[in-house]
Amino acid sequence: RRDPVGSGASSCAAGVLSEPPSLIQRNSQVKHSSLSAEAGSSTRSRIQVQGRQILVDGKPIHVKGVAWNPVKKGGTNPRDLNFAEAVERDAALLAQAGVNAVRTYQPITDTRVLDVLWSHGIWVFNSVYNHGGAPSDSVVSKVNAVKHHPAILMWTIGNEWNYNGLYTNMALWDSVSRLQEVAEHIKRNDPEHPVACVYGELHELQGVDARMPSVDVWGVNAYRGISFGNLFDSYAALSSKPFFLGE
Repeated sequence: RRDPVGSGASSCAAGVLSEPPSLIQRNSQVKHSSLSAEAGSSTRSRIQVQGRQILVDGKPIHVKGVAWNPVKKGGTNPRDLNFAEAVERDAALLAQAGVNAVRTYQPITDTRVLDVLWSHGIWVFNSVYNHGGAPSDSVVSKVNAVKHHPAILMWTIGNEWNYNGLYTNMALWDSVSRLQEVAEHIKRNDPEHPVACVYGELHELQGVDARMPSVDVWGVNAYRGISFGNLFDSYAALSSKPFFLGE
């Protein structure tokens, strides 16, 4: 269905509220984020999935997020996507609105963009694979480029791919196999961050989940009007993993 063409917004939820890093902590972490990939950063938060919760340094995190895809009016995605141009303005506005996370549709591999987001206390759900025309190991360079940055909360793969076949009309179960391969590549290169997969609604999710053991968290794009209806109860019957609202 949708391939984003401009800035979008959606709520995300996982667990309960934990205290965000202080400004001093964030500034310290931004400075450390320039360390080499080999050295990493001793100040990065420890991120875990435990049951249906995402823990940061042992505490459940309440994610209050938007989908961030800064393309100017009249532009096209991804040609006119420009994180670097938009981040100073957008990060300040998002923080003022109480947002503490952004989900992308294209990867952020520029640490300067991540530095600005993190200076405002904003985590990143960094999208590293959406298009089935790319090989599964194409995620490796994207992940390795920024895996040590403190703003990274998790990696995301796919965008309601059960509707669009990874934008190549790939069959459902072929898409499942591809995304499982992608998730395995991510985990081999970065075992410290969860892998999330963004699905469209809930149809066949239980069977899909069983075939994707390397996915830690589900994102769900659901458009149900002004009410979520039975979305949360229905999801709970299909998977034991945490989930967030991708759109």
